[in-house]
Amino acid sequence: MKHIRWQVLIALVGIAFLSVVLGIFALGSNLEERPDYGGTYVEGVAGRPNAINPIFSQYNDVDRDLASLIFTGLTSADANGNLQPDLASHWMISPDGLIITFTLRTDVRWQDGVRFSADDVLFTIHAMQDPGYKGPPDLAAFWRTVAVTKVDAATVRFQLTQPYAPFLNYTTIGILPAHLLKDVPPSELFQNQFNRRPIGTGPFQLTELTADHAFLDANPYFYGQRPYLSRIEFKFYPDYESIFAAYNRQEVEGISRILPQYLQKASALDHLKLYNARLAGYSLVLLNLSKAPFQDQQVRQALLYAIDRQHLITDILQGQGLLASSPIEPGTWAYDNTLNPYPYDVEKAKALLDAAGWKDVNGDGVRVKGQQSLAFTLTTPDDPARVALANEIAKEWQAIGVKAAVAPVPASLLVQNILLPRQFDAVLYEWRTLSNDPDQYENWHQTQIPSGTGQGQNYSGLNDRDISEALEAARKTNDQATRIQLYRQFQELFADRVPALLLYYPVYTYAVDSRVHGIQLAPMLSASDRFRNVAQWYLKTKRVLPGASIEAPTPPPIVEPATPTPPAPPTETPAPAVSATDTPTSATPPVTTSPAAVGQCVWQTAVISAPTMDSTVSGLLDIRGTAARPNMAYWKLEYRSDAAPASAYVQLYRSETPVTDNDLSLWSTKTVPNGVYWLQLSVVDNTGNFGTPCQIRVKVSN
Repeated sequence: MKHIRWQVLIALVGIAFLSVVLGIFALGSNLEERPDYGGTYVEGVAGRPNAINPIFSQYNDVDRDLASLIFTGLTSADANGNLQPDLASHWMISPDGLIITFTLRTDVRWQDGVRFSADDVLFTIHAMQDPGYKGPPDLAAFWRTVAVTKVDAATVRFQLTQPYAPFLNYTTIGILPAHLLKDVPPSELFQNQFNRRPIGTGPFQLTELTADHAFLDANPYFYGQRPYLSRIEFKFYPDYESIFAAYNRQEVEGISRILPQYLQKASALDHLKLYNARLAGYSLVLLNLSKAPFQDQQVRQALLYAIDRQHLITDILQGQGLLASSPIEPGTWAYDNTLNPYPYDVEKAKALLDAAGWKDVNGDGVRVKGQQSLAFTLTTPDDPARVALANEIAKEWQAIGVKAAVAPVPASLLVQNILLPRQFDAVLYEWRTLSNDPDQYENWHQTQIPSGTGQGQNYSGLNDRDISEALEAARKTNDQATRIQLYRQFQELFADRVPALLLYYPVYTYAVDSRVHGIQLAPMLSASDRFRNVAQWYLKTKRVLPGASIEAPTPPPIVEPATPTPPAPPTETPAPAVSATDTPTSATPPVTTSPAAVGQCVWQTAVISAPTMDSTVSGLLDIRGTAARPNMAYWKLEYRSDAAPASAYVQLYRSETPVTDNDLSLWSTKTVPNGVYWLQLSVVDNTGNFGTPCQIRVKVSN
């Protein structure tokens, strides 16, 4: 009987074990794979940053990429060009369209923990309005026509001189932190160290920048959706060919842009996934409408019918374009999809030229009318892709009796030497749209024809009152339904009268390794819009029960920035003084003439080793020291004028990376008036304890 009982017991244990295994298997089969938090995405970009600042980033694509992740604006645009609240919770427009009032979010903090407020908006706008502003002139010219006032800490009011519907699109520009930059003259902002160590309100914060790469870590204080990615690393390369090589060496997971000439090579790479989206703008042939042949509408229509635009896109651009039928991009709320697409039709082109009186009378292949030949120069930028396009267009025109001589010119000279003085017959050109608004006033209104005193962009010289009236009315009303009707009228007139030959909308191609998930590309205003849905990108996954959620990492506690009260001077006799010209040779606190400094810098957690107490400094100052403690959350380096209140410190730099006897920050002392200043280094632990800061007094004498 005893032997039988053991057999029964063993059988029961086996059954229980099998039940557990089957239960685990059944549970596992019901689990769903979900995106999880963590991981670093590495992307190769062509170029290097210069000024990571949204009011200057228009000059540099890498700056624009970084700024788009670090900063946010009052509004943001979705894929269809519709504006959404961002730093603003909502806005109101007065009945006359002259006053726009923004109510700001109250849950936004800068990446250094300071609360966002109306002061930041005013500072940013005033910086662009200032005569010393060194950013894009058209941006400055616009903002100088707008009055901005602070109603209260969470309300800002803009006042226009006349109704201007595209105004809201200017509010997508990133906002700057007033508490860090308020003492920097706008004329010196472009050279300020802030542009290399920016602090913003965006989903990622810059934590390291070198000549080779930039680290951007997820911002734990971000008011929007927390990104799945913990870090994005940009690696800088001289060109796109180098990025391909880097991908093959597994140095990067993403290639910032695939140009047409590299598309075939990119398509052949294993595990490299290509994403395509229409890029704002359009390519066209501008015609000088003051030239006799181009004053005839039938000639212009014939030239457009004779271009096999799909062939150009497929065979020369390697598919990197979409046929254009309007100056307003498809998919946006103002686009008219009923327009004449002008399909490739050589016979129709010939018939139009015949009807206009242009004949090949001597069989030499060139049409004439009276004593004039239908021959002209087609100017193009000198990059190989553009020259190839121009040559193919000229070849197609030759088939209908039109002779076009292709003339490449340096792209840097095209606008100033060719377009503005209107010294051309025809030009292969590409408009880059800089706004989500469909407004085309600057390109086609009759007042925008360049002259000796003006800098308009109506390079063709279109002087059409019907088109001008539609454009005028469309920018003066905020009613979208009315604007749609007016822009439909504009597009119909443009398609009928063909003041220029629209070719294609450019297509942007982005390449990312298949290990990176969640990427979605939609029509983009600029290449940096590829990060529009970056919060959904992920590298890691986790299996969870159906319906269960994956919690985001818990953000660190928010500590209200405050300047701690310095402790009382010690009662003991201070150490002997050290000359202001002496340089410390170790990370230990320097011996100074200040009793307060002795009491505040003996702590090894926060030490400023250079400059020394009461030093005279000038120019670009390298501040060295030690900032480290157990369970450190971050450290920050600040300065204030000796005459300013103790609470008036301005942040120079903030980091979560410990430093031991090394560089803390650079300080351009020319950004402040001469005088006496205090430097303060504080190291904060993860409970919010500041500890004892180190304070050093220096004299700025530039």
